[in-house]
Amino acid sequence: MSGDDLLRVESINTYYGESHILHDVSFEIDRGEMVTLVGRNGAGKTTTLRSIMGLTPPRSGRIVFQGEEIQAFRPYRIRQAGVSWVPEDRRIFPDLTVAENIRLAASAGNGSRTDMEQVYDLFPRLDERRSQRTGTMSGGEQQMLAIARALVGPETDLLMLDEPSEGLAPQIIEDVRKSIKALNERGVTILLVEQNADLALDIADRAYVLETGRIEYRGGTDELRQNESLMQEYLGVR
Repeated sequence: MSGDDLLRVESINTYYGESHILHDVSFEIDRGEMVTLVGRNGAGKTTTLRSIMGLTPPRSGRIVFQGEEIQAFRPYRIRQAGVSWVPEDRRIFPDLTVAENIRLAASAGNGSRTDMEQVYDLFPRLDERRSQRTGTMSGGEQQMLAIARALVGPETDLLMLDEPSEGLAPQIIEDVRKSIKALNERGVTILLVEQNADLALDIADRAYVLETGRIEYRGGTDELRQNESLMQEYLGVR
């Protein structure tokens, strides 16, 4: 940890109705890091992202982004502050072309032509398919487009990715992995939520393991991979 906190989540408790989902969840991300939040299905990973994004605000605790408390902000204000989220379902427009999808996202956030050209530079495959309707693209290409859409418009200081490898073939997962790694190497701070522990631990700097709404591990990814009992107990990986 460099001490340059970008995001601090402090003892948040989040509910769906009367169901208590997150229990005093705390973690932090430094600027420029890629941190992964891993755990089994139902552990509370997506709820954590929804809490940060203001879609399911915590009932207690604090979320501090770039020194400012944001837990009471509406989602649009959190996006304007620099947090961008790519949900698991991607939310692209299948009847529009790649270029139209990106232009629409850019116009919604006053993104510039430079912003759009930068994402084409980051994702050459999208550049090749600017005129293709996105509903006809592969799952991996659609995932790249979802990330590209999140990057145009208001400046993204923290990119949150929810299960980017979900439903993808192994070779396509590798393409997405390289894209996420390249994005982080360009300076984008990333919070990666993944059930695919091998992928997440391979590219992230640090890891948090979430189990039934509680943080059960925090530390380096290499240390976690070498701890067979933790890997088996919380991630189902031998």
